[in-house]
Formats: sequence, structure tokens, C-alpha cells
Amino acid sequence: MSIKKTVVITGAAGLIGTSFCNAVASNGYNLVIADNNEERSELLAAEIRSHGHEAHACIFDATRADDIQRLLNASLERFGNIYALVNNLYIRSGNYGADFFDVTYEDFSKNLSDNVTPYFELSKRFARHFCDSKTGVIVNIASVYGAIAPRFDIYANTNMTMPVEYSAIKSAILHLTRYMAKRLKGYNIRVNAISPGGILDGQPEAFLNAYNDNCLSKGMLSPEDLCGTLLFLLSDQSRYINGQNIIVDDGFTL
Repeated sequence: MSIKKTVVITGAAGLIGTSFCNAVASNGYNLVIADNNEERSELLAAEIRSHGHEAHACIFDATRADDIQRLLNASLERFGNIYALVNNLYIRSGNYGADFFDVTYEDFSKNLSDNVTPYFELSKRFARHFCDSKTGVIVNIASVYGAIAPRFDIYANTNMTMPVEYSAIKSAILHLTRYMAKRLKGYNIRVNAISPGGILDGQPEAFLNAYNDNCLSKGMLSPEDLCGTLLFLLSDQSRYINGQNIIVDDGFTL
């Protein structure tokens, strides 16, 4: 009997993370729900288990290296193996979302530190385990705004903007993905990224209309629209895809 593969998803109790968790568990993987929100994580784990799937909640702070190691150890202790890490967290720190000229040195530094560094530290520690087992998958969730310049016109007539920290963080994650894929050559480890377009989450109508004008079919996506790409990157069907960024955006970046 084959051993079920274990997938660890960070930021798992959030909007996108919840859809990822349901999709991964439904496709036969053991699931570790890694998040700092204990209530949402435990409820999500219980719901997934109620459908006959394996899910375990692990509460951790991604900005603490010892918590990251504890997540790795707890995942191995609970399921005996780790097949994949999905880096999906995003931490809003300081004066997040301010206009470009209002972002302070301290705010910019903290946002980059609280987001890019956990992606690096999580990947590094899990990759050490993958190197030992000679197999592993890392999927980093980036953004279209890590790959293209913001389209500021779509924010007209709203109180929204594209935070400079967000673009810097997501572009850093994309190049970190390429770096790790190359650095881990020879260990049978795949490192890829998914860059979503906009995800529907209560945005104002003026923004939705402007955003959707740039798309080809649906416009703003639902979290579930990303799950097929994630499952593909976790599967053996993507075994020769490495160091790549897959954009899922209904043509927004064209």
C-alpha cells in the first residue's frame, strides 16, 4: 500500500488558502493547515476531516524561525512524511497600503521582512528535508503584480491603490523561486510559482468594472479558479516544470 503524500499549506485559513486546503485534501493528500489563526484553522481542519480526509492544524508565526522549525517537525510527527510546501501567506505589517509617498522607510522594511523572509526561511528548512529524502515540491504564491507594472488607472474613483510593498514582495518571491529551483538542482525538487490575477473579495463596483475591462472572459477570479493549477504543480504531470511562474489571470496581463 502506497503512503499518502503530505502537503503543508501556509496562510491556509485565509481566502485563497481555504480553497487550496479543500482541493488538496479532496485529491487524496494528507494536509497540514499552517496559519496563525487558531480558531479558523481548527474549524477548517474539522470540516475537512468530516468529509473523510486527513487534515491537521498547526498554529505558527511565520516571522519566527523556531516556529517554522516546529511546523516542519510537527508535520513529520503527525504524518511521517512531507511531499510539498505551499507558501501562501501574506502578512500586512505597519502602515500597509499607504500611498507611495506616505510609505515610511520603517513600514517598507517591515513589510518586506515579514513576507519575503518567511518564504525564504520556510523554503530553506523544508528544502533541507527534501534534499534528504531526494524528492519534494515547493509552490510559491506570487502575483501578476510581481511580473508586470501596476495598472493604476483601474483604481480611479476608489480609495484603493496597489501598494508598493506588495509589488516589491511579489517580484522578490518570483526571483527567489528561480534561484531555489537552480540551487536545488540534482535533488529531485521542483520549485514553481503561481501568480494570480485579482481575486473577488468585496471590492467596489467601480474597481471591478475597470478591472474586468482588462480581462477576456470572467474578470476577477474566485479562489477556486487557482486550484487546478496548484494540483497540477503538485502532481507528477508537472515533473519537468521547474523554476516557472504560471499566471492565472483571465488575460489581465496581456
